[in-house]
Amino acid sequence: MTIFILILLAFSIFLIASMWTIFTKAGKPGWACIIPIYNLIVLLEIVGKPWWWLLLMLIPIVNVVLFIMMYHQLSLSFGKDAGFTVGLILLGFIFLPILAFGDALYIGPGGMSSTTDL
Repeated sequence: MTIFILILLAFSIFLIASMWTIFTKAGKPGWACIIPIYNLIVLLEIVGKPWWWLLLMLIPIVNVVLFIMMYHQLSLSFGKDAGFTVGLILLGFIFLPILAFGDALYIGPGGMSSTTDL
């Protein structure tokens, strides 16, 4: 039982480090990923969505749709495509570290670079 707890603790620390790095890459404070509720507000800022989406996340079924949309915007914000979004949704424990520790760079909310004029 102690081994299981240690493995779970190490896995949790690894995922926190992944989110911390993602937040840092996006120009946000890394420590924000460990504060409940506030981490969602910062993640919404990273993907370019309004803060009041947090209120919509309290509605059952709507929250699932919003989290899928938020993960899609997160992958677009780092220059990834819809296939990466599927990976984030189904295998987040693998794809979040890839996003954090890989060569992905934050290019702006939803993939919209601040240097492009649209």
